[in-house]
Amino acid sequence: MTSFTTHIPTADLTPEPLDPSQILSGTPEVTGKVLTESPDGRQLRGIWQITPGVVTDVEADEMFVVLSGRATIEIEGGPTLIVGPGDCAVLREGDRTTWTVHETLRKAYAITLP
Repeated sequence: MTSFTTHIPTADLTPEPLDPSQILSGTPEVTGKVLTESPDGRQLRGIWQITPGVVTDVEADEMFVVLSGRATIEIEGGPTLIVGPGDCAVLREGDRTTWTVHETLRKAYAITLP
């Protein structure tokens, strides 16, 4: 891999359709772009965006930084995270989450898959 730079706010993203069973409210749309992937496919670094709505997910080990937008992330049996521009969040593998996206949210992420 070669070193590089990407302007995250204007990066072109590709549609990543949600499973309809994940959508609880609204018509959220997800787009993203994997910037780097380790040879074994377990380490991913990229950009992810979601439009307003309410969705559920089961998380991987992830650290992300919100560039724009706002969301409330409820973790089943855990804390509720309120994130916006400049916030860094860490999610644990297996966390069952409900994302209420108030404003289109764009984040840069680093994920470790099992």
